[in-house]
Amino acid sequence: MCQSSESHDVHAATTSRRGFLSHAATLGAAAAVGAAFMPRPLAAEELTSAEWDAVHREPATPAEALKALEEGNRRFVAGRPIAPHRDMARLKAIAPRQTPFAAFLGCADSRVPIEIVFDQGFGDVFVSRIAGNIAVAEQIASLEFGTAVLGAKVLYVLGHSACGAVAATMNGTEVPGQISALYFHIRPATRGAGGNLDKAIADNVREQALRLRDGSTVISKLVKEGKLIVAGGVYDLNTGTVTPVALDAA
Repeated sequence: MCQSSESHDVHAATTSRRGFLSHAATLGAAAAVGAAFMPRPLAAEELTSAEWDAVHREPATPAEALKALEEGNRRFVAGRPIAPHRDMARLKAIAPRQTPFAAFLGCADSRVPIEIVFDQGFGDVFVSRIAGNIAVAEQIASLEFGTAVLGAKVLYVLGHSACGAVAATMNGTEVPGQISALYFHIRPATRGAGGNLDKAIADNVREQALRLRDGSTVISKLVKEGKLIVAGGVYDLNTGTVTPVALDAA
């Protein structure tokens, strides 16, 4: 027996609604599971005295600023994020003027969200990101602004494990467009790595940090005056831990 077009349409609509509801239920369940494993920001009564200070006290010196970043990363790794300064009240408070305590040169990799990795919020860090975290003219200019004008007390170069830009440079991979323009700036770090990608990544952090510290007259002056620390580290994509990279003596 032939089914009418009207009944066919009703059946199709019902099936579609059922499919949508089933899909929505699946997504909802997945979101609930994800939320259960996602660390929530700590409430005020859960904070230690050190964590309370991290929320309510701005670093006064370069050493304190570097310590605040290290403590923030430890909280992130331990699953005890405070997620400070991430509400509308903070955004409105800093809308007229920003005074970040740290500036970053980081990789553009989507897996390296610097504010989250160091458990910071609106107005805390001034970030310039580019593939391979390389110190080219535009990035140097931005970071000179972030330190000399905005007053950041730490300038941090952050690399990360499994960096595709460093790996491609080391392998001499043929790439389309202008991607290979990155190689020139990364190659000095890969030459002495002996094929070891982790070493090349750390060496690249050191190379770019020294380029900023010693190659920019603005930044080197701030360092000599004791107003700025230039530091570097490598973020592990598997653990979330940032391991410091030692720079040569100034």
